[in-house]
Amino acid sequence: MATKERRAEGGGRDEQQQQRRARRVNKKDQILALFTSGMGEVEDIAMITGSRPSYVGSILQEAGLNPGYFDLYTSTSHPMNVYSKFFAGKLGFKDEETARASLELIDRLYHQFEFAGDRAGQHHALTMGLTMYNRARWTGKAAEASVFREWLLARLQEVDEASDDAADAGEVLDEESDALPSLD
Repeated sequence: MATKERRAEGGGRDEQQQQRRARRVNKKDQILALFTSGMGEVEDIAMITGSRPSYVGSILQEAGLNPGYFDLYTSTSHPMNVYSKFFAGKLGFKDEETARASLELIDRLYHQFEFAGDRAGQHHALTMGLTMYNRARWTGKAAEASVFREWLLARLQEVDEASDDAADAGEVLDEESDALPSLD
C-alpha cells in the first residue's frame, strides 16, 4: 500500500515539474515580449536577455518585427536595399565550387554596376564579398574564405592603382579649394 501511495505522490511531482518547465520562458519568447512591450533597441534587448545582438535581430526579423536590422549573420533573403534582390538566395560557401559560383555572381554584378557608374551597387557587391568571406572563415572554411579574400584584395588593389594613376595625371585635390580641413 505504501508503494502505491509513493507512486501516486511521485506522479504529482512529475506534473509539477512539467508545469514549471512549461512556464519557463525561452530567450526567443523573452526577446519578442520585450520588443512588443516597447523596447525597440536591439542592443538593449540583447543585454537584458544575455543574447548576441545578431541573434536578437534575427529573431525579430523572423517574426517580421524589425526588418531594418542587418549584420554579418542576417540572411540575404531579407532585403537591405534595392541591390539585395540581385544576391538573395544565390550565395553560399558550402564548398569551394559553391564559393566560386557565388563569387562569379558577385563579380559580374560588381562590374555591371561599375559600367553603369553605380557606386552604391558596387559597394553592395563588395559588402557581399566581405560578408561571404567572414562567414566562411568564421565557420572554419579557410579554402572557401580564400576565394572571397583574393577577389576582395584584387578590388582593393584596383582602387590603389586608380588612385596612383589619378595622382600621376595631376588630378589631386587643390589644397585651397577642395581639400578637407586640416586637423592641425
